[in-house]
Amino acid sequence: MPLAPVFADFAGVQGGQKVIDVGCGPGALTAELVRRLGASNVAAVDPSAAFVEAARARLPGADVRVAGAEALPFDDGSFDVAFAQLVVHFMADPVAGIAEMARVTRAGGTVVACVWDFAGHRSPVSPFWTAVKAMEPENNGESRYAGARQGHLVEIFRAAGLREVEEHVVEADLTHRTFEDWWNPFTAGVGPAGAHAKALDASRLAELRERARAELPAPPFTIEARAWAARGLV
Repeated sequence: MPLAPVFADFAGVQGGQKVIDVGCGPGALTAELVRRLGASNVAAVDPSAAFVEAARARLPGADVRVAGAEALPFDDGSFDVAFAQLVVHFMADPVAGIAEMARVTRAGGTVVACVWDFAGHRSPVSPFWTAVKAMEPENNGESRYAGARQGHLVEIFRAAGLREVEEHVVEADLTHRTFEDWWNPFTAGVGPAGAHAKALDASRLAELRERARAELPAPPFTIEARAWAARGLV
């Protein structure tokens, strides 16, 4: 199952709520929230204008704007739930970003966030970083990022002033028909792993590809990924 429905369940989304998806990208979680609540009850932001344009086209009626987590263009207490799915580790200041999400959430409302378990090697891109480390032993990939290890999201939430903070594991299975389905986004420069791949010369990239292939089962294959998730009250 993809991550968005599981994460929405974790947040306890209920009919009639107004929610915001912070760092929405092209709208994977936003679409799930629209499905559950209706477009008029869903707002979303992303710093990428291209992602915002894609989400607007995909989800007419949702309030999708260009903005970063640390400066949300909404009034205090505008939402019942604020989401950050796979975003905290990209925030320039994670504590400030979560605090800003709390600001736009009503008193008693909920802030939730999740980050893949990079430190536990349970992310969809963990085979990539395992292959990288075999070539570059000093490279720890995305495991050093905010929220990517057990307990760190809880620390961030508490530092941001949230109450009754809880940590959970949310799981998602991602199935790939071929190795290329999994590999090709890296060659397009998607995310930190993609940026690393794009920086390699052709021979190093070919070596990395084959090392990564050896980390994965024969296709079709399913990666049983998990994310650390935190939930707190405003």
